[in-house]
Amino acid sequence: MTTLSPDYFADATSFSAMAAASPEYGPLWTAQRERAVVPADLLARVEALGGRWHLLAISEDWCIDSQSLVPVVSALADAASNLELRLVSRDAEPALMDAHLTNGVSRSIPVVIVLDADHQERAWWGSRPKALKQLVANEWKALEKAERNKEVRRWYAIDKGRSTLEEIVALLEQAAVSQPANATAGA
Repeated sequence: MTTLSPDYFADATSFSAMAAASPEYGPLWTAQRERAVVPADLLARVEALGGRWHLLAISEDWCIDSQSLVPVVSALADAASNLELRLVSRDAEPALMDAHLTNGVSRSIPVVIVLDADHQERAWWGSRPKALKQLVANEWKALEKAERNKEVRRWYAIDKGRSTLEEIVALLEQAAVSQPANATAGA
């Protein structure tokens, strides 16, 4: 588990700065963010955690999964009074990425790291919701990459980020329950 300095987190990129810095994909990220809806039940669960929580997303602007998921995570962070999101580039932060490999081998993104108020890592999520991972690994495994990507995009359009937000909110809840007695996140 990682402990990040408050300055590291504060110096990481905001969602809007990341979108603005991407001439090719920034408009897509911005449009995805504008359409993102945070279900009231999930927002209430995050607000009920109390304390201060931070999400650090490892991402890249060209990634289909990041384009579909990071905007809804940003919407959650913007809506919740006790949650903040920052982003770092997978390619610019290889050590951080390598500490969060999918199945211990793959640099799949996005990765969302849950940090408490002291910037101590409590959990991490990546890179796709469980239901989508199963479809890609089973039903869509034999598809050509372009066709598989089309199915992935279709799945994301139907799901609207709900599965991802449910999984991340569940991680936040688990982190809050397992919070060490001396941590300030629950204070």
